[in-house]
Amino acid sequence: MVYLVKTKIDKELINISSSNKLMSKLALVTGGIRGIGAAICKSLKDSGYQVAANYVHNTNAADQFAAETDIKVFKWDVSNYQECEANISKIEDSFGQHVEILVNNAGITKDSMLHKSDIEDWHKVIETNLTSCYNMSRAVINKMRDNNFGRIINLSSVNALAGQLGQTNYSASKAGIIGFTKSLALESAIKGITVNAVAPGYTDTPMLANLKPEVLEKIIASVPVKRLGTSEEIARVVLFLASDHAGFITGETISVNGGLYLQ
Repeated sequence: MVYLVKTKIDKELINISSSNKLMSKLALVTGGIRGIGAAICKSLKDSGYQVAANYVHNTNAADQFAAETDIKVFKWDVSNYQECEANISKIEDSFGQHVEILVNNAGITKDSMLHKSDIEDWHKVIETNLTSCYNMSRAVINKMRDNNFGRIINLSSVNALAGQLGQTNYSASKAGIIGFTKSLALESAIKGITVNAVAPGYTDTPMLANLKPEVLEKIIASVPVKRLGTSEEIARVVLFLASDHAGFITGETISVNGGLYLQ
């Protein structure tokens, strides 16, 4: 009798575990195979989410990331609306569920003083960093509204708040993300969708890898905590905003910058 009861309990636990796996929310991270994006993907997966990672360059690196993490990768240009729409449909078909967590992380820099800058670089930075937030959010928002749930998390930057020499394009794109975040949060709150931004400071990522050592030393000296941030520190904030614990937080920009800029 004891054996039968234990067997029944074990079966129920297995059923509950299987159900939880089936019900895991699907998270999509743009620019997800390196730096902050990769850390976000790994953090979400480790916390039980289904995860899809977008990338646009370096298929070999993407394949290696997928093999190491068991995270599915999908290649497309987030600055192209049609590609976003088509690939989100592909991802949802692949996983058999709708995207419930969207992390708009993809971003590039094309640094130059404005009087020396190229119009092509301006458009490329704006379209990749800011227009992509529209493209991706527009492609998932209606299903989120239908389901009365969603989490959209947009990666901004300390330089959106403080500005930076040689980054009028980048700072403008990241500042635009903050306005986008606030407005979409107001539009979506009644539908159970939260929209927030995370503004990292200088973080130890490939984006900083090409800086001259003396430049990097000056940057670190300017940060009150006297070090660079880590991708994992940014990822933990994103993970919190994606969770049910953050359901009453929307329209916010959370700075993770070591005290470099205090709002």
